[in-house]
Amino acid sequence: MTTSFGAAQAAVASDPKVQIQRFYGLRSSHFLLLNKIPRRVFPSLPPNRLVVRAVSTPVKPGTSAEPKRSKVEIFKEQSNFIRYPLNEELLTDAPNINEPATQLIKFHGSYQQTNRDERGSKSYSFMLRTKNPCGKVSNELYLAMDDLADQFGIGTLRLTTRQTFQLHGVLKKDLKTVMSTIIRNMGSTLGACGDLNRNVLAPAAPLARKDYLFAQETAENIAALLTPQSGFYYDMWVDGERIMSAEPPEVVRARNDNSHGTNFPDSPEPIYGTQFLPRKFKVAVTVPTDNSVDILTNDIGVVVVSDDDGQPLGFNLYVGGGMGRTHRVETTFPRLAEPLGYVPKEDILYAVKAIVVTQRENGRRDDRKYSRMKYLLSSWGIEKFRTVVEQYYGRKFEPCRELPEWEFKSYLGWHEQGDGRLFCGLHVDNGRIKGTMKKTLREVIEKYKLNVRITPNQNLVLCDIRRAWKRPITTTLAQVGLLDPRFVDPLNITAMACPALPLCPLAITEAERGIPDILKRVRSVFDKVGLKYNEAIVIRITGCPNGCARPYMAELGFVGDGPNSYQLWLGGTPNQMSLAKCFMNKVKIQELEKVMEPLFYHWKKKRQSKESFGDFTNRLGFEKLQEYVDKWEGLPESSNRYNLKVFTDRETYNRVDELAKLQDKTAHQLAMDVIRNFVASQQNGKSE
Repeated sequence: MTTSFGAAQAAVASDPKVQIQRFYGLRSSHFLLLNKIPRRVFPSLPPNRLVVRAVSTPVKPGTSAEPKRSKVEIFKEQSNFIRYPLNEELLTDAPNINEPATQLIKFHGSYQQTNRDERGSKSYSFMLRTKNPCGKVSNELYLAMDDLADQFGIGTLRLTTRQTFQLHGVLKKDLKTVMSTIIRNMGSTLGACGDLNRNVLAPAAPLARKDYLFAQETAENIAALLTPQSGFYYDMWVDGERIMSAEPPEVVRARNDNSHGTNFPDSPEPIYGTQFLPRKFKVAVTVPTDNSVDILTNDIGVVVVSDDDGQPLGFNLYVGGGMGRTHRVETTFPRLAEPLGYVPKEDILYAVKAIVVTQRENGRRDDRKYSRMKYLLSSWGIEKFRTVVEQYYGRKFEPCRELPEWEFKSYLGWHEQGDGRLFCGLHVDNGRIKGTMKKTLREVIEKYKLNVRITPNQNLVLCDIRRAWKRPITTTLAQVGLLDPRFVDPLNITAMACPALPLCPLAITEAERGIPDILKRVRSVFDKVGLKYNEAIVIRITGCPNGCARPYMAELGFVGDGPNSYQLWLGGTPNQMSLAKCFMNKVKIQELEKVMEPLFYHWKKKRQSKESFGDFTNRLGFEKLQEYVDKWEGLPESSNRYNLKVFTDRETYNRVDELAKLQDKTAHQLAMDVIRNFVASQQNGKSE
């Protein structure tokens, strides 16, 4: 270790701002008996023995009071490593579970929900979320999830923005059956929710390239490193039977290494301890240029750095991203990750572990609104944060390597894998697989024994397809609306929404159920102001400010702030590397055109060459944009024309427009439906 690093350590050790209040997470009697630790005064415990430090409400000078903690911290402490009282609550005849168990079941990958559309007595059910590093789903697991949705859920599967499945509507009495089925089909829900590492993202494309394969392998290793070790998950759902594949030796070595004081040596949870993390923790891994994972929205962003021959050398690390915020609380905010440094490839697990431990020891545990790592970064600044992480890492970070420009990649349509086979990316509106689409997808996946991957944009990738299968698969899928991206409205390609109402308890207004109509209305305004059909913007909608569909990265973000009301956020960019800002509050759903028309009209008229809507709004600034909205009196007469390029003349357009209105569509949408149906009918029955 260099002298300069030792000096830095000494400086941090003497910095009073880094001396954190401590609490001891070993208070429950059943845990003390379990570990045969004498009940004694806890400050006498040896250093590093299951001690968790937390930033909290400052203790007044001259007092010895413990730092304040949220009640979730108490639930975790008293839970015997996320078991009690959930294990008892699951055995009762009640359809729901109590508050401590409701918090604990999140660690097992489930949320308790009620149907908010119903009036009168509450009807309880559970949402289950799987954990699929890189979005990988085996053929066996896909078919099992499809069956479970019909047998125990509401008949639908949902693809999430973190490359996982959500299964809604599971009753408490069926939880163990559903969980054990997922586990026995080589799936998991462990850590898909709760105060620990969530699903690790990576590009979903099954490309046989060194950098992509290495990124996916790294994502899987990070997921394994940060998986809980105390066995509570298997105890609860499969009676203690461990059903898992062997871990790579480098993962085991990194987890067990305590040369820099990262671990709790006597704990069943060497990294997490009794308290786990202060809040959820998100990691994404990708390769340069590929921002299919929204890399800067994560607590840790990991980017593969390769040499000129494509051989991976190491990683750039970015820290402190996060989307969640709270309305009218300005001290909460979305934040982009910032560069931490570069590490050689053999050190990545140790560096990630050091970052996690820094958050574990110093993240706030008194107020969950401020418990994400982004607030620690915001409070400390990157330099101080880096110095503390380096203590746990055991060496200094090198400067981040320069990278090329980022771009969003959807991987929709047909592509070469690079190994002689093909993959096909399918656009799934809002990630909701249901009805005839669900039935047909299952038939294709089952017939051809395909593995699949879920993308961070709620879409599905079918993998390892032989060339001879391309035409019959295309024809079959087109008949249920799973179309070549050329026949999908460009606005829909990048649009995302969270589930929101009726099941999410946090939702203020609609998102998934509202986005189809909003996208139609945006398309109508595009037509009205003369924007071309192939032009699009990134639109994302959430029913509350927690930002599950990442609206704060959108060019036009809708964030629910009241019944049928949204904040409008502007300024994200197509490559999803810029943070949007709140432009307007309390815009009622019926008033959207009054804002969208002037914005889209002036974008069309005053943009620079190939300037995106997000770049346009950032260049002009909100003051000028607000002026456009306030002074808008409708389209100038000379500009009140429709884009007729799909049609031969105005008379044809008017006739199609009248028919479209009967179907609640625009003329362009109806015309594209006709074209899609024609293409599908021509392909039906033909083969390569």
